[in-house]
Amino acid sequence: MHDNLRSMLRAAIGCALAAAASAQQIVNVTADIAVSTTWNASNVYNLTQQIYVLPGASLTIQAGTVVASQNGGSLAVTRGAQIFVQGTELAPVIMTSDDDRATWTNGNPRTGTWREGANEWGNLTIMGQAYISENIPAGQNTPAPNPANFGTMEGLVAAFPGDTRVLYGGGNDDDDSGSISYLSLRYGGRVTGLNVELNGLSLGGIGRNTDIHHVEIMNNVDDGVEIWGGTVNCKYLSIWNVGDDSVDIDQGWRGTMQYGLVVQGYSADAAQGSGVGDNCFETDGAEQSDYQPVTTGVIYNFTVIGQPVDGDHGTAWRDNCRMQYRNCIFMDLGERLVGFDNIDGDGGLGYGFGGTLSWAATWTTPHTSTSTVNAPGNPSAFYTAQFSGNLAEIKDSVFFNNNFATAYTEANARGVNSAANNNVTATASPVQLLTRDLPGVVRGGKVMQRVLSLDPRPANDAVTSIDWAPTGSFLSSARYRGGFAPGANWLAGWTASQAFGFTPTDGWCDVGNARGGLTGDPVLSGTGTYGPGPLSLSLSNAAPSSLAVFALGVGRLDLPAFGGIVVPNYFTLGAFVQFTNGAGQSSFNLNIPAAFPSGTAFYHQYGVLDAAAAQGVAFSNAMLKVSP
Repeated sequence: MHDNLRSMLRAAIGCALAAAASAQQIVNVTADIAVSTTWNASNVYNLTQQIYVLPGASLTIQAGTVVASQNGGSLAVTRGAQIFVQGTELAPVIMTSDDDRATWTNGNPRTGTWREGANEWGNLTIMGQAYISENIPAGQNTPAPNPANFGTMEGLVAAFPGDTRVLYGGGNDDDDSGSISYLSLRYGGRVTGLNVELNGLSLGGIGRNTDIHHVEIMNNVDDGVEIWGGTVNCKYLSIWNVGDDSVDIDQGWRGTMQYGLVVQGYSADAAQGSGVGDNCFETDGAEQSDYQPVTTGVIYNFTVIGQPVDGDHGTAWRDNCRMQYRNCIFMDLGERLVGFDNIDGDGGLGYGFGGTLSWAATWTTPHTSTSTVNAPGNPSAFYTAQFSGNLAEIKDSVFFNNNFATAYTEANARGVNSAANNNVTATASPVQLLTRDLPGVVRGGKVMQRVLSLDPRPANDAVTSIDWAPTGSFLSSARYRGGFAPGANWLAGWTASQAFGFTPTDGWCDVGNARGGLTGDPVLSGTGTYGPGPLSLSLSNAAPSSLAVFALGVGRLDLPAFGGIVVPNYFTLGAFVQFTNGAGQSSFNLNIPAAFPSGTAFYHQYGVLDAAAAQGVAFSNAMLKVSP
């Protein structure tokens, strides 16, 4: 049933998108947004210049909307403004260039051709009012946390003296700049000056009440995602072929990331850092090493795929950064797993400066320890992202095919491979499939072997983990290593990586094939038809007394207890089924009301509530048709 439904679904969506694209109107955006505004999928929006959303205004971008611009176009959200990107799995918001859109077949964003290119438009920049640690301008900002401290956003240029549109920072860690879901950013990174380039997504001083999940950056001149200070949390990030660091963190970020994919490559034939990928993660503590806040964060469940010949570090550490990596995959790195850079080249004086912790001590000091140098008045309330372990660590992760001569030298010196950390140096690939352009090409003087196809779902040592994140207000209890659950592919339906043929089109797969016979998260599968008659559910790998959930309806909403988007139950289906032994089968009848005729579009989702962890694990989201 599933294969036929998937084929029908893809065909129906493709036809619908093509029809909608043919009716779209081009809307030129020529001025800053000063009043709350909504963009919708009936139009394609062309940013003709640097556009700002001004304080007090909001910009809402509805599902399926395309923003396609040329080199001069870019979008920035100022302090006190908000943006609401309302993409969905089946109708993402896409911000890209005219040149990219020109490759789509009949305007369908699920088509297109990957091109070597970037710098074709600007980016999305969001500026908030949370604390940052920036030492410029000299004499203005203070070393201790101060609501008056501010920074000037990289890549933006003040249009006149006193232009506050380009500033970020403040004293509200709970600041809310809006929300972003299912956003694909492609071919951006406008160069505004010598060594001044825009990142794919720039986040300056963003507060924790800002919601960011399911964001993709494909081909960019500079970094994929760069964060300056603040407390924003992010989930489901996919970053491909960017020209500098995939994730770059500066100026005292105190947040959490979970579920991510990094694929190093190149966007242009230019120097490393301006077209050829640099570090996978580059993390700076503070702009001057003894300033506070200092970067103190947690990164869970990332799959990190480097460039095996001439790539750079998996993790680069500078200026007192304190970071924890847990349940990750690091593979095909061209240099070191742990790169001790110490300073960032922007004037910071490195670990140990001004009475701060040394590099070695950062790896052995409990996370509860906070510096007394330039400290905030409430350090325990100020640093809340880390909740266990040491200030710096890499734990319960998989390392594979990292063959650089000193790939693990610094990591071993810091005890990364000690038994207590539960890390595995694997002999078999931790992902289902990876193929490259071999023997590669020379770009920016570096040998680049671009990833051509990837199924990032876990294999071998990545399928299960020894430890995992506790369920909390942001983290999910994912009992595997890397960014993808066994059998589940959250890239499907909305990404350029799928449109360009790099990643699978299915959001799920036969779990037996994905697992290779190994056990892991609970699995719910079903057979039957979506019409009057029985549907049978089968459950395996679940904890005792688990609850299986099947939902069907005409819309979706966000229910975090089940890890993402689920269906409001618009009519009774008898869809909650108890499996007392964590396995077994159960059947119930689907009684589709007569008011919904054949051909009506519905969403479904099924999942399992693991009673032991109180964590829902969802395995399917799709739009289907009711059977005749």
